[in-house]
Parts: sequence; C-alpha cells; structure tokens
Amino acid sequence: MTVYGTLMNFKGELEALASQMNEAPYKAPPKAPVLYVKTGNTFSSHGAEIRVPARVAEVEIGATLGAVIGANGKVAGYRLMNDLSIPHASFFRPPVKFKCLDGFLGIGAEVAEVDPAQAVLEVRINGELKQSVRFADLVRPAPQLLADVTGFMTLAEGDVLMLGCDWGRPRARAGDRIEISAAGFATLANTLVAEAA
Repeated sequence: MTVYGTLMNFKGELEALASQMNEAPYKAPPKAPVLYVKTGNTFSSHGAEIRVPARVAEVEIGATLGAVIGANGKVAGYRLMNDLSIPHASFFRPPVKFKCLDGFLGIGAEVAEVDPAQAVLEVRINGELKQSVRFADLVRPAPQLLADVTGFMTLAEGDVLMLGCDWGRPRARAGDRIEISAAGFATLANTLVAEAA
C-alpha cells in the first residue's frame, strides 16, 4: 500500500495561500494536483500511541478521507485518516522531515462506502471539538481528483489517495488524545506521547 497526500485541495486553503502562489518560484497557482507520499514508517493503526519527538512542541492534525483504490482502478471505499505533520511554512513541497516521521499517519480500521461530498469530519482533542471538515468544500471533488491524478500516474490496488486537509488545522501536543469521527465510520483515535529525549 502506498499512501498519497494531496495539497491545496480545499477552497479555504487555496484562498489563504493565494498570495504566496504568485510569488517565486511558482508565480501561479498549481494547474494539476500537488501530491506527496506518506511513507510506510508513518502508518499508525486506530488506538496506537504516536510518538512526538522531544524537539517538537506541537503537531498539526490533518483530518481527511483516504480513497482506497480497488482492483479495477476505481474507489473501493474510504478510510478516516489523520495526516500529522510538524508545523512548517513550505506548503508546496513539504519536506519529508516534517511529514514522514514514524507513526505520523493515523489510519482508520475500516473501509466504508460513503459519498465524500456529503462527509463531515469532526476533530476532537481530549473530547473538545476543534474542527469540522466539510468535503463539499473541495477544489477537486473525489471523482475529479482521482481522474486528474490517474491522468499522469497509475494507482495500484490497495493504494490510498487522501483528498486533502482543510485550512485551520488544529494543533496537539504530547499527552493529547485525538479523535476523528464521521457518519458511517468508526472513530479513529490516537494518543500523542512524548518520545524519550
């Protein structure tokens, strides 16, 4: 399984970054989806503790849906995912050192058949609602994103294409319990723990 993340696929994120996109070196908004890979070392199952490096005060929570690719190249269903990252300024090409730390991708236990356009994810930290993510606000809805991505690369059976993370991602720190929930899914929960110094 290879997991691909998608940048700038929420309207709010695109609007917030609009001025930066016209600066060097890009000088224009992207015309195709901007992807990155979450490497295998980042995968954490539901209920797992996720270690936060001692040098890191907070991590960003990236609540999203991942489209699971089926045998025919079509979407077999969706998983809840938590694309954690160390806060950073490079939104166009996030360095591996910020996105691909051990355990930094919470992956929901089940694949559900839902309409992503109707999905609303709720992010809670220690039981308190911190963010609601509405997938009706995507720049490229799931079918269009899949079509645009497969126009320039092949997705294999079992691969996962994350639909993107909304602007205003909440932050958490060691000791916090993160819960991501949505209708049709079992809650994805992980606890952040401090890595030994």
